[in-house]
Amino acid sequence: MGSFPKIFVAGHTGMVGSAIVRRLVAEGHPPDSVITARHQDLDLIEQLDVRRFFEKERPDQVYLAAAKVGGIYANNTYPVDFIYDNLMIELNVMEAAFRNGVRKVLLLGSSCIYPKLSDQPIKEDALLTGPLEPTNEPYAIAKIAGIKLCESYNRQYGNTHLVDYRAVMPSNLYGVGDTYHPQNSHVIPALLRRFHEAKTRSAPSVLIWGSGMPLREFLYVDDMAAASVHIMNLPAERYNALKPKGQTHINVGSGSDVTIRELATTISDLVGFRGKIEFDTSKPDGTPRKLMDSGVARELGWSPVTDLKEGLKFAYEDFLSRENVA
Repeated sequence: MGSFPKIFVAGHTGMVGSAIVRRLVAEGHPPDSVITARHQDLDLIEQLDVRRFFEKERPDQVYLAAAKVGGIYANNTYPVDFIYDNLMIELNVMEAAFRNGVRKVLLLGSSCIYPKLSDQPIKEDALLTGPLEPTNEPYAIAKIAGIKLCESYNRQYGNTHLVDYRAVMPSNLYGVGDTYHPQNSHVIPALLRRFHEAKTRSAPSVLIWGSGMPLREFLYVDDMAAASVHIMNLPAERYNALKPKGQTHINVGSGSDVTIRELATTISDLVGFRGKIEFDTSKPDGTPRKLMDSGVARELGWSPVTDLKEGLKFAYEDFLSRENVA
């Protein structure tokens, strides 16, 4: 394998994990330097299984992209799953990594870690300064715990064991490899599916949860993968120079946001739906706005390359190919 590190991508079948694998291969990493494990072969919630896996594989780096994820409906319906599964995955992977000499871990988080009414755009230091959005609080708490795990390992073992555990907090992600479940998916895949099915049925309208007024920032998943690999491999001196001492997390976003109404109109046009778009204002909107300040990531040399319309086109093509509905 030459000078290439041995890398474990946890969650490689998911949207983010598969994009990270694509990015590593594109940057020249040989296939045998990138380790993956399917859920049926490695359940990250089972501590003993994770420990045995790390003892056998002994990776040099870990991208922790495995997570229990979903939209407002899923978060509201399965709060135990969202807090328990994500806490266990983070605890098991980071402890096994540390026990087996892994010095570099990158945790992938979410913008939902920040308070519901954060000043906009949201800076990294907004963490733990106010109440969270109630609909996804269990998931957010788990991801905040993951950040604090990274900080704690660095604080306790950074000097003695040279561990350097980092975290990236993306805005709302979408793209190739997304989940298009009609209820449990995030907003973009859910809308792509809903408008496509409405078009095929010649439905007169599509009903969307909430008022359509919340603003959301979206980032194409391959841009996130590029940011993840870039930030993982930055020298510690450069990575730490732009952050408060001890802080591990960095925001990664596109830098612009749109209303849900604007997003729905764009997806409707892309899919070719000609009916009406209606909004169910009895359903929750979630956080009114979530635009992140990604200035640190940009100062560190990363910037996105895929705009929303182009990314939505890629995502819709992916939906058509994987759902066999073209």
